[in-house]
Amino acid sequence: MRRTLFLLIIGLGGAAILISLGFWQVQRLAWKQAIIADINARITATPVALPETVAPQTDAYLPIVADGVMGDGEIHVLVSQKDIGAGYRIIAPFQLQDGRQIMVDRGFALAADKDAERAIGPATVIGNLQWPQETDGFTPAPDMNANIWFARDVDAMAAQLQTLPILLVARSSSLRAPGVSALPVDTARIPNDHLQYAITWFSLAAIWLGMSLFFLRRRGASKVES
Repeated sequence: MRRTLFLLIIGLGGAAILISLGFWQVQRLAWKQAIIADINARITATPVALPETVAPQTDAYLPIVADGVMGDGEIHVLVSQKDIGAGYRIIAPFQLQDGRQIMVDRGFALAADKDAERAIGPATVIGNLQWPQETDGFTPAPDMNANIWFARDVDAMAAQLQTLPILLVARSSSLRAPGVSALPVDTARIPNDHLQYAITWFSLAAIWLGMSLFFLRRRGASKVES
């Protein structure tokens, strides 16, 4: 009897824990979906001029329309595009009409077009502000000689280009750059695996209950035989 009770407690207790983890992931899913919806609303809002003061905490994803001059001295950030292959994000200095210097992520160029000559000069750029968190302790230092960066580090890129630490990721530009395709800001890269996690926990709970029932029935059968 004690052993049967023990199996029952373990079976129900373990299933309860696994089910609670599943519901926790469902709650996390709703939380993440709300965040993504808010970011999407910010991305697609009506573009405005760059504010006088800009802060990553309040202005991330802010849609901007900027008139100025696209400068020379690009930074090339190594990336890979699905179904396309390796290439580079083209980061260029951009002087606004008020004199401020910021950076523009002009888009993606294939590796073969890394050092191609690109048009510079007056431009109107529409895009979104972004401070991507792409660096960690394993990110290699940029290869300055080859002009190859391995992540968009806004502060480091701004120091290199002598601009403000402000990155405008272009959605469109009046200044055409052949071979460069825009990589606008979106939420596709924001991880949202909570539904899969919830399904995993609920599946484990079902398996746990099934195994517990199996052992209880097996014990009941052994008692009948004895």
